[in-house]
Amino acid sequence: MSHGHSHGGGGCGCGAERADEPERGLEYGLYRKIDLHKLQCLNESREGSGKLVFKAWEERADRSRFVESDDDEELLFNIPFTGNVKLKGIILIGEDSDAHPSEMRLFKNIPHMDFDDVGREPDQVFSLNIDTTGELEYPTKISRFSNVSHLSLHISKNFGAENSRIYYIGLRGEWTEARRHEVTICNYESAANPADHKVKQITPQSHFIS
Repeated sequence: MSHGHSHGGGGCGCGAERADEPERGLEYGLYRKIDLHKLQCLNESREGSGKLVFKAWEERADRSRFVESDDDEELLFNIPFTGNVKLKGIILIGEDSDAHPSEMRLFKNIPHMDFDDVGREPDQVFSLNIDTTGELEYPTKISRFSNVSHLSLHISKNFGAENSRIYYIGLRGEWTEARRHEVTICNYESAANPADHKVKQITPQSHFIS
């Protein structure tokens, strides 16, 4: 019986393929750690459509949910995370046409970026190839993206079309809960300061008693 695809090397191996899919899905599970309520996509043709491309790995081939740029080929995603992320790789799925993005620029920890800000030096730039299935991963410089609370992703060019279209953006990496340092510091200060003030008030007076 034919499975409709070739595995090569004899034997089916379908079980191994199915086992690999969930593992790949876990690797690209960072979409669950995005604060979608605060995610922004600038120059999207349909309001709210930019959020639709951050979805489960198993849904990457769903062509009903996509984002398309409006006035020109550019798109700018402001992606806040619910904690700190070590970003390791990105996958982008587009159309097999000139509407596929050809350049992607990354900026870390600059909330609320707009198109006036994209002239600054990005943390990393990728030249993209047309990918319609999610086979290509673009690895990040992990040392530069090891403590990311906010990621801005700028689609600056495509292959010549008036507008860009994206079906899926996958983010691979590790997530850790944000630590609240300011609370700890506040507690230490409130406990230590009163004692310091008492010492300063009492000690000078004791030196001047005859």
